[in-house]
Amino acid sequence: MSIRVERVSKSFSAYPALNGVSLKIDNGEFVALLGPSGSGKTTLLRILAGLEVPEEGKVWFGDREVTRDQPASRGIGFVFQHYALFGHMTVAHNIAFGLNVMARAQRPSRKAIRDRVDELLALVQLPGLGKRYPSQLSGGQRQRVALARALARDPRILLLDEPFGALDAKVRRELRVALRQIHDELGLTSIFVTHDHEEAFTLADRVALLNHGQVEQFAPPADIAAGPASEFVRSFLE
Repeated sequence: MSIRVERVSKSFSAYPALNGVSLKIDNGEFVALLGPSGSGKTTLLRILAGLEVPEEGKVWFGDREVTRDQPASRGIGFVFQHYALFGHMTVAHNIAFGLNVMARAQRPSRKAIRDRVDELLALVQLPGLGKRYPSQLSGGQRQRVALARALARDPRILLLDEPFGALDAKVRRELRVALRQIHDELGLTSIFVTHDHEEAFTLADRVALLNHGQVEQFAPPADIAAGPASEFVRSFLE
């Protein structure tokens, strides 16, 4: 699914979080939104998710304008930084949550849901852990469960808000590899927010570097490294 952001602006209490941002993301592309705190990257992700509504501009998923559509109708999966798992539910029930709350007419059968959970546990390399609770898992395992839950309803777009920020360096590296493999295997369009340029350059096909609510440069990592578009980009990468 391609994504088009057209001159999107958003303010909070007169603070301009985004100022006329435009981006075009190709179907199947992995894009990192990179920048310091307050640059607007998370606000842009939340607008793509439907968790915020822009004051100006439009958002398109393919040929469909979704600017004011509800999150549940957008066909996205969202992975939060701090897992957001339900502690009182097993891993399997966490993953199945989005399927179980579907309207009865669209909801898969119980067997189909069980099969989907097993499929996703295998995909995120946690086979056989469906009966455990989040408290019985490591941080990296919890984030894999959060990723499986985001994929349960077969989204075409995956949005990730600094999902590895709370993990140590070794686990981060392992999950980067797993995430990229899943992205490629499923043919997703993925948008990943991070403030870590090594992470962005390792994962992404293209990187959008934001500063004060504007896109300073949007290009493949090698192009940004070889030719920073501004002094801000050059200094951020040092």
